[in-house]
Amino acid sequence: MIRLWVVAALALFIGTAAAQGQSPQFVYGSATLTALVSESYGVVGATTPAFYPWFERQYAATPAAHLAGFPALTLRQALDQRGAEIAKLSDRAARTRLELSTAAWLHKLVKAVIPKFSLERGYEFAYTVRNGERQCLLQSTLISGMLQRMGVEAGIVMVWKNATGKVSNLGHMVSVVRLADGRDVLTDASEPTPFYPHPGLFTLVNGQYRFVEARYSADNTISSYGLLGGGEVVPAALRLLSWNYIRSQYFYYRGERYPGGFINGPKTIEGRAASARFLEQAVALAPENPLATYVLGLVYERQGKAADGARLIRKAYAIYKAAGFVPDGPLSAYRALTAAAR
Repeated sequence: MIRLWVVAALALFIGTAAAQGQSPQFVYGSATLTALVSESYGVVGATTPAFYPWFERQYAATPAAHLAGFPALTLRQALDQRGAEIAKLSDRAARTRLELSTAAWLHKLVKAVIPKFSLERGYEFAYTVRNGERQCLLQSTLISGMLQRMGVEAGIVMVWKNATGKVSNLGHMVSVVRLADGRDVLTDASEPTPFYPHPGLFTLVNGQYRFVEARYSADNTISSYGLLGGGEVVPAALRLLSWNYIRSQYFYYRGERYPGGFINGPKTIEGRAASARFLEQAVALAPENPLATYVLGLVYERQGKAADGARLIRKAYAIYKAAGFVPDGPLSAYRALTAAAR
């Protein structure tokens, strides 16, 4: 049973870059990422944060994951070796090529070392060790964190429309690599190929969260982004999800997937209360997170807290609308509230 408590807030570990609105820094092995791992262990009631030793042992034992040409290196040695190779390249085209091959390597590494995908538990580092499972947010955190350790600008965005054209309510998360030549590329370990062209993304544009559509080149790199509602921006105008937003999504998935809560299993009073507590933490960390705000409103409604539920559904609708798109679920919920108020 998941223990309903969390470790102390991670604000002390948020890097200067994140505070300044740059790409969030959660470098593999850093205090920031280590604190996130510890938080996961605290949430599930595990006492020893053993993720790093496990992950690095799995890497050593998985030849398919090794950096080409350096099979004897530990994971951290391989990351630092590749980082040194990238750093010494002054030619932008050459650096871009090495960044792309590095992102492809990490895509293969994560899939080989953590072979199972689980929506139910794969967002907890403790369960990754226990069950060998991953989920979109955790795999994106690892890929981005390892890239950051190598000096490559990388982070996470949300997906609202995938490469097949399916629209969701921010139903997926992927890593974004900011290439040396000014282009972006997505790295998605949920897909068989590393550079997957999801068109519909959600992240910061000029300081405001926006829904965008990526404009892809033939090699699946992104040359520009179209804003829903009009306009187009170059990749440099985008900022990736803030660290608090990323933490918010970890708590969101805890609330969404808690047994007997919002989605999973027969609904119980205790399950809904647990979902609400995790979602409240998600909203507290990132009040601009429309998905967490919307789902917390639905959970409140199901708890019989109609006024609180309506307030949050209206708030979520306003966030979505300001960002340029309102998915079907939040739109229907808002319209139902509006009709009931007449």
